[in-house]
Amino acid sequence: MVTSGDHGPALTPDDVDELARRAHDGDREALEDLLRALRPRVLHICRGVLPFNGDAEDACQEALINVATKIGSWGGRGRFTTWLHVVAVNSARSTYRRLKNLATPVDTVDHAHDRPDPRTTSVIAGTHLDLLEAMEVLEREHPQLVEPLLLRDVYGLPYDEIAALVGAPLGTIKAQIHHGRKLARPLLRGDA
Repeated sequence: MVTSGDHGPALTPDDVDELARRAHDGDREALEDLLRALRPRVLHICRGVLPFNGDAEDACQEALINVATKIGSWGGRGRFTTWLHVVAVNSARSTYRRLKNLATPVDTVDHAHDRPDPRTTSVIAGTHLDLLEAMEVLEREHPQLVEPLLLRDVYGLPYDEIAALVGAPLGTIKAQIHHGRKLARPLLRGDA
């Protein structure tokens, strides 16, 4: 185990996998240690999607709850942190959707409220709005493209890790990412 300065011991990828295996097998103490150790990583991932700290904290908490309740769905084939990354990204996107829905007025008869007021919901004022909106559109029309595209272009995971994580051949993943980029480009430019 390596240390990370004043923040205590930092877990190596092997340490994380070992804790995750023990937690997966029902060891409550290992689960608590795992959640405590991974919180900074999960918060960092959520901040990559949600620029306002309070929103990222909410998404982080949701992600950690999902890890605790769904650790049994981690198959143990790849690194636990790769599985965790998907859980955190999905929690951040779920938080974004919830905040967006809360900020969208239901009274749109006079069309005076076509756009959410950015002062009422921090995430709407964030810099990631165009990307998240593009992913929402892409998800409605081509849901299989969104996860690989986000994992590669936003979080920089290697193609082979993405393929292992989603259970698809490497060539399929590369094709999905290429096609997703092609479809997302006009959405990000506002051409769509």
